[in-house]
Amino acid sequence: MKARKWALLALCTILVSASSCSKKTPTLNLLVWEGYADPSFVKAFEEQHHCKISASYMGSSDELVAKLRGGSAGNYDVISPSSDVATSIATAGLALPLEMSRIPTYAQLSPQLTSLPLVHIKGAVYGVPFMWGPDPLLYDTTVFKQAPDSWSVLWDPKYRGKISVWDDLSTIYMAAQVLGFDKPDPAQLYNLSDEQLDAVKKKLLELKPNVRKMWSTGGELTNLFQNHEIVASMGWPLMTNQLRKINFPIGETIPKENTTGWIDHLMITAASDNQELAYQFLEYMIEAQTQKQVTDVTGYTPANPQAAQFMTPEQVKSLHLDDVDNYQKRLYFWQNVPRRAKYNEIWNEVKAAQ
Repeated sequence: MKARKWALLALCTILVSASSCSKKTPTLNLLVWEGYADPSFVKAFEEQHHCKISASYMGSSDELVAKLRGGSAGNYDVISPSSDVATSIATAGLALPLEMSRIPTYAQLSPQLTSLPLVHIKGAVYGVPFMWGPDPLLYDTTVFKQAPDSWSVLWDPKYRGKISVWDDLSTIYMAAQVLGFDKPDPAQLYNLSDEQLDAVKKKLLELKPNVRKMWSTGGELTNLFQNHEIVASMGWPLMTNQLRKINFPIGETIPKENTTGWIDHLMITAASDNQELAYQFLEYMIEAQTQKQVTDVTGYTPANPQAAQFMTPEQVKSLHLDDVDNYQKRLYFWQNVPRRAKYNEIWNEVKAAQ
């Protein structure tokens, strides 16, 4: 009898142990831009939902699309595509149509962003606007005593080998602006003709002697400035924030030609196995207090205007939340590029040229 009792007890112990082992901490996998999974705001979500956030970072919109189309979609639950590829991701069935009742804070987001057609396909919504901002000109203030007033400064021969450009189609848009192809319609930047693309290619080839290195991640550009390898580049407010925190003399400006800008969305991949947790993450990330924390890290403008109540008057002003309409007139938000393959062909030819 005793032997049977001990055998039953041992079996129960094994079953309990197996049950405990099977209850692994759920992991939410992200493929997002740098700064969007910082511990300063992600840790609280992990604690609230007893989960782990695992983030991978992308260097460009095309890298994100390539990973999703290349069979890696099942590796990620939440992605943060910008406004140039959000539409194509939705139409390709790579993202989940959202049940908006599960994201109540969506109602607080800026109507200027939620009203755009970018992620609205056949009556369904595929993404929530998260952060937005410009692609400004960053410059070393010890070299430029005044902010450069034109993107054409990047072509100045005296900065030979001292300029960086982003390894991204945004550099094509910027060169097109210098050539005036955004007049009278800024949307033309995303619909350039073959003739215009040839002119852009020629202009970018003229820039190459000045280019020290093309950057692909925010950290890479920050290091280029910090090591005094470059004096100017198109960048993001994230790098401005990072460099100011280490007291590097960095300046940020929007030149007279204006600049492109982006709206980053949060989407749930169609292949996600953690949809419930992904919905909770989207809701958490667009709440006003979280949005303020993301802004503290990135320097980007929150999609939820109610984040302003947690900011200083100086921060509200620097993020242009006090005058959004006028500020957005200087930004040509990225749009879907119908001939993206052709743009990439031109960009790859520029990069390959000696």
